[in-house]
Amino acid sequence: MSYDGFRVERDAAVATVVLDVPDKLNRVSMTARGQLAQVFEELGREEGVRAVVLRGAGPAFTAGGDVAGFLETSPLELSRLHENVAAPERCPKPVIAALHGYVFGVGLELALACDFRLAAEGTELALPEVKLGMIPGSGGTQRLARLIGLGRAKDAIMRGRRIGAAEALSLGLVTEVVPEAELGAAVARLVEELSAFSPLALRTAKQVLNSAYDGPLETGLQLEGLAYGILRTSHDFREGVEAFVEKRKPEFEGR
Repeated sequence: MSYDGFRVERDAAVATVVLDVPDKLNRVSMTARGQLAQVFEELGREEGVRAVVLRGAGPAFTAGGDVAGFLETSPLELSRLHENVAAPERCPKPVIAALHGYVFGVGLELALACDFRLAAEGTELALPEVKLGMIPGSGGTQRLARLIGLGRAKDAIMRGRRIGAAEALSLGLVTEVVPEAELGAAVARLVEELSAFSPLALRTAKQVLNSAYDGPLETGLQLEGLAYGILRTSHDFREGVEAFVEKRKPEFEGR
């Protein structure tokens, strides 16, 4: 299919969503937001896909959204943009954001909705919307505060401040920082590591973590316990235990 400013590549069990608008630093249009949500939903249903990578072509991940497009979008539509940008979080597969260059605005909001964020040295991350008389409106205020803390999120958002890769790593905003030439290899290593695990266990862990991380501890413990009991009945858990006892590599089937 043809998408507005991005493409989907497949390599074995890995699907890669590539933001690609070379003359505009991979700006993410309003149309692209809806299309990205649809693509992540479809990839989540594809049994052959074990992991999804989100990256940008050229010199940047993305410098952000189509600013002029905001004036052509109704307030009601704007208020719902967070639903599309949350698509990587809803996807039941592990989603890895490979970050380099600029990661601004909706680009950072998309990355925050991913499970892992690997950054190249020299990457700059920011939610600069306050400089336009706006605030982050696609999950940025909420996910950033939950990830790095309220005070640090205020410092970044209310000042529209750029955060370098090293600082992002110290804040827990990114998972790993590597030289830019090694970013692809680092992503491949993580994909290989995740692909060795049970797809069912990974999907369940992601769901439990996302559903309970901002709720009461007791609710989270109850949800965790229910998932733990359900996985006890799975083929993958039995295979994992038997492989451990027999000192062999498990062959997980995702069931």
